[in-house]
Order: sequence, then structure tokens, then C-alpha cells
Amino acid sequence: MSRAQISALVFGVGGFGALVAATASNEWKVTTRASSVITATWVYQGLWMNCAGNALGSFHCRPHFTIFKVEGYIQACRGLMIAAVSLGFFGSIFALFGMKCTKVGGSDKAKAKIACLAGIVFILSGLCSMTGCSLYANKITTEFFDPHYVEQKMGYTYNGATSVMSSRTKYHGGEGDFKITNPSKQFDKNAYV
Repeated sequence: MSRAQISALVFGVGGFGALVAATASNEWKVTTRASSVITATWVYQGLWMNCAGNALGSFHCRPHFTIFKVEGYIQACRGLMIAAVSLGFFGSIFALFGMKCTKVGGSDKAKAKIACLAGIVFILSGLCSMTGCSLYANKITTEFFDPHYVEQKMGYTYNGATSVMSSRTKYHGGEGDFKITNPSKQFDKNAYV
């Protein structure tokens, strides 16, 4: 029984680590455009910052400084992922105290209740993270397949060293390193068909 509990704790803590890594990642949405190997550009968007890079090695990240300019679905995903991380942390602590091989937690009956509580908390953590990821993925796919989504045809010029980006995503704010340019003629309504 002890091996099963130890393996369950290892899987639970591993899932918690993967959840923290996914929450902190900037690669929730990756947009790429390459007309040649030299002019390839990438835009990485995450819950906390947006990054842009090109094939020449230039890479620039810009965090979301305020929550007021961030779209509602990103704020909802942030909240759900933070809730999932918090629940995963407490689930790991409860699972550690609920194991039979530890001396903390009281009698075997109390440890069984703590282990059951840890399982419920891990399930809630998984539901929160699954809901947040599904919400973000749904928004990306609906924008991708919506022919009337105007912002996907906008171009953005980066003021950094020799990179010009054209992105299918919408960047909020016009100040700083990004300037809005006119969309080129190649992005008409049938460009992605």
C-alpha cells in the first residue's frame, strides 16, 4: 500500500509542477510568419507577457503592466490557473500528511480522511486548470476560424533591430515598442483559405 501512496504523491507533485510551468509559460499562443528563413518572425503570447522574436536572434518580451488592458478571457484564465496552482499546492501538502509512511497526521483513520481530502483537492485543481486551458483554446480557435475577425489582419511593426512582424493576434496598447501599420493587400478575406 505504501508504494501506491508514494507513486500517487509523486504523480500529484509532478502534475503540480507541470501546472506551475504551464501557468508561467509564455507560449499559450504562438504565431509565426516566415516568407524566408531569414525573415521568419514569432509572437509568443502568455497569460503574463507577450514576446516577439525573429530568426536573426532578436527577442523582446513585454509584460502586461495592468489588468485593465488585458482581455476578459485572459483574466479568467489567469484566475483559474492561479486557483489550480493554489489547490495543487494544498493538495500536495494534504497528500504528504495523509500518507501512512509519515508520522504526521494522527491515526490511520484521520490519515485516510486527509488522503481523501487531498484527492478531492487534486481533482478540483485539475478541473480548474482544464477549464482555464479550454477557455483559452476555445477563444483561439474561434478567432482563427472567424472570417469577420478584423484584428487578425492587422500588421505590427516592431521598433527593435530589423524585424517586421505581421500577426494574426491583437496586441493591446499602441505605445511603446509596437506601432500599428496598415494591413497589406495580401490579407484580403480569402487569404487563409
